[in-house]
Amino acid sequence: MYPTLRHPALGTFVEQQIEGLRRIGLVVDLMFVNRWEKGIGSYLTIRTGLRNHIKQFQPDVVHVMYGGILAEEVTRVCENRPTIISLCGSDILGELLSGPMRRIVSECGVLASHIAARRAFGIVVKSRNLEEALPATVDRSKIRIIPNGIDLERFKPLEQAACRKQLRWESNTFHVLFPTNAGDPRKRLGLAQAAIDIANRSGLNAELHQLRGVPHEEVPVWLNASDVVLLTSLHEGSPNVVKESLACDVPIISVDVGDVRELISGVQGCYMALPNAQDLGAKLHLVGSNRGKIAGRRKVEQLSLERTALNLRTFYLEVLESYQRQPVKSRLRIGIKALLEFYSSIIARNRQFFGK
Repeated sequence: MYPTLRHPALGTFVEQQIEGLRRIGLVVDLMFVNRWEKGIGSYLTIRTGLRNHIKQFQPDVVHVMYGGILAEEVTRVCENRPTIISLCGSDILGELLSGPMRRIVSECGVLASHIAARRAFGIVVKSRNLEEALPATVDRSKIRIIPNGIDLERFKPLEQAACRKQLRWESNTFHVLFPTNAGDPRKRLGLAQAAIDIANRSGLNAELHQLRGVPHEEVPVWLNASDVVLLTSLHEGSPNVVKESLACDVPIISVDVGDVRELISGVQGCYMALPNAQDLGAKLHLVGSNRGKIAGRRKVEQLSLERTALNLRTFYLEVLESYQRQPVKSRLRIGIKALLEFYSSIIARNRQFFGK
């Protein structure tokens, strides 16, 4: 996942993390596997491309910015470099609201994440629930919870009226921003719209705006133009939009997902809601009756790009030291064991899925 001309909002958190690493002086080489535009066939060239990158760049560590097939392939190919994988959400939680075929593909991706996690020398998860989703056979000592950082210079409070004028939004409407991603069903747009309908029937005059396909540099305008950000996802890791909203002092209403409860805890004007339209609508009314900015920025001051990059650098050094201490035979044994567990998991999951 990485921003492209066709998909400028895709994987912006990866782009931002690389920027943070470069800001603190690390030298980063990027290998982009364009799965979204080139399809599953893009995986066929991973091995050759990765070997070429490693030969030319000679990295100390290889960091895979997503789980699934990509992570499984990279951790298999990198025999003489320590690998770190970042698990971000669906790559370890699956896609529970997708159709049957997509769900089967997603299950395969989760299994690939499991084998990559066992094989990797380091694992980064964005929130506690992602760590808990990993199998018990994965060594917890090599896991670190490091949420994605945000650019606090870009995401900051702006004048709401000016932002609304730029987007041509009505000034007397209660504007609700709904973060979505290419129509992903796990975001539950229908639930958000039902909540808006309930709130409007009692006089709120709310309008729902989908934050979809917006270039990252324009997102602060959308956030600051909004009265509230509404999150209704079935599952998340550590959603960046929540941290970005807090940095802009914009209220948040969310179901209990990922690390949102922890992020907004103690921030007056932000609310957790039950995953039903009635409670979400009631929370919209609470925000609507007390419109204005919140004091959210203080909650994310420790999540700057630089601070996150420093945490990653510390982990890189720990992983590199651990790798250098481990004998080659031990590394080979870990890889074989992970592969056997992977195929056993496929058999077990298929029996459960098809009821056999």
